[in-house]
Amino acid sequence: MLVQPLRSVDPRQNPSVAGAPEHKVAVLLNANARRVDAQLVKSLSHVVPEQDLFLSRSELDCRRIVQTVLERNYPVVFTGGGDGTFQGFVSEVFRQLEPRGRFAGKRAPRFGVLKLGTGNGLATYVNAGGGADGILQDVVRARAGEVPGHRRMDLLSVDGRRTAFAGMGVDGKLLNDYLWVKDNLGRGGLLKKMLTGAGGYFSAVALKTVPHYLSNPTWVECEVINGQAGEAYRVGPDGQPVGAPIAPGQRLFKGSLMMAAAATMPFYGYSFRMFPFAGERREMMHLRLGQLHATNVLANLHKLWAGRWFPEGIHDFYAKEVHLRCARPMPFHIGGDAAGYREDVTLSVAPEPVELLDFHGAVH
Repeated sequence: MLVQPLRSVDPRQNPSVAGAPEHKVAVLLNANARRVDAQLVKSLSHVVPEQDLFLSRSELDCRRIVQTVLERNYPVVFTGGGDGTFQGFVSEVFRQLEPRGRFAGKRAPRFGVLKLGTGNGLATYVNAGGGADGILQDVVRARAGEVPGHRRMDLLSVDGRRTAFAGMGVDGKLLNDYLWVKDNLGRGGLLKKMLTGAGGYFSAVALKTVPHYLSNPTWVECEVINGQAGEAYRVGPDGQPVGAPIAPGQRLFKGSLMMAAAATMPFYGYSFRMFPFAGERREMMHLRLGQLHATNVLANLHKLWAGRWFPEGIHDFYAKEVHLRCARPMPFHIGGDAAGYREDVTLSVAPEPVELLDFHGAVH
């Protein structure tokens, strides 16, 4: 579904649109994202031709937009709306590129990420510009062919979806609580603004997550098995493998956990380097298992945030596929989107990596 700009764009009166016809760029915006509003659409309509600007309100819209993007052979596609928007769009792209799909054999486009989400983990990873001016500058630079580099990034495959990170336990509980606070306490008026984004996460911690763990057990008995995709490795604080490789089918861990999560990029959001070794090994995820008490986490939060805290209660692995089985359901999320409760999850590295525009100039 094409966006109709708030005013028509005449290329003859708009040098930023007319000046770079050789660099065709599509921009997909999630209409349901908090920061995607009429002003943003209007601003982008000044730098992107109408036919290259898309607005998605549903999964059906997303499927139609992906079909159009692949038909037109856009070499670069920006997504705006957060990590979930990127992951939903990329999942649909690879679904339509499957061997039996209509676009089998085509290459996926290169992707850009606009800093329009709540945590903006991916936007941080690729050094995307912040604020309205930074967002517009990123698009203008891509259309002018002035982006200095790109990153090749693997993705996880979880329940048929592509994502950069997923997890179960305390982090999943927080995301589920955030949705509850936003849906039940922040439906309208002043509270809606206060309980969306960072304010919503703070309120979720104070009103739901902490009270829950004061009266309920945080840890759950879990078993983690290496999948059949290849060997896994225990990882030391320097990011190097420790000990012998762990063969397919062997156990990586058995015991009580408060968190089990994996990623192919370092950031969770808000520049939180939760997975400091993600992306260091091609075709492998960074699996992180946590056996930590809340008081210990709070006392070392700064070091944990910076990716520099490696106590005995954190267990790090490189793996291509893992199966997690827990004694009771744990809160679960996929790419920062709350996904209910699960007791059995398989995480694997997707067969196709993606290429991301990098505005700092890193080339991988």
